[in-house]
Amino acid sequence: MKEVKKAVAEKKEEVKVEKEVKAAAKKTVAKAAEKKTAAAAKKAVAKTAEKKAEKEVKAVEKKAEKEVKAAVAATAVKAAEKKVEKEVKTAAKKAVAKTAEKKVEKEVKAAAKKAVAKTAEKKVEKEVKAAVKKTVAKKAATKKAADEVISLQYLGKDIKIEDLKAAVKKIWTGELKKKAADLETMNLYLKPEDNACYYVLNESFTGKIDL
Repeated sequence: MKEVKKAVAEKKEEVKVEKEVKAAAKKTVAKAAEKKTAAAAKKAVAKTAEKKAEKEVKAVEKKAEKEVKAAVAATAVKAAEKKVEKEVKTAAKKAVAKTAEKKVEKEVKAAAKKAVAKTAEKKVEKEVKAAVKKTVAKKAATKKAADEVISLQYLGKDIKIEDLKAAVKKIWTGELKKKAADLETMNLYLKPEDNACYYVLNESFTGKIDL
């Protein structure tokens, strides 16, 4: 009887130990599984964090790229604006210089015209005075000559100077088609050996008539 009880007790003890071992084994397995789960969870979290960080890095890179492009564009626009401003200023300076040049040229031309007009006026005045003097002298000479009769007697000919003058004046108004008032000077050269009277009118027109 004692042996039976002892065997039962031993059996119970074995069952108890077995239960404890199983329980301990379960705890160990559970703990191991918990550690594995925790490690997996950590890995998942790390991977998620890594993806998130990568995404954020890409976003930052894109933003930085946009900002750089915007800055480059702004710099280019500013440079273009400066260039345009410089060109506009240069063009404005040229326009002002050209306007000033035209103004100066206009003023110079006006001054030149005035000077020419004044010079011409003085010249005309001088010529008028000279013409008046010549006319007066001519009239005086004509008046004085009216009382004189100059003749050239040669080879039976009686040649009067007044007749030669009249003939030359006729050539002036007839052949040369000039106005009598425009005849200012008349120089006569008698050359009996050539049977000719050579004349020079207004210091430029020359010719001869027969005696």
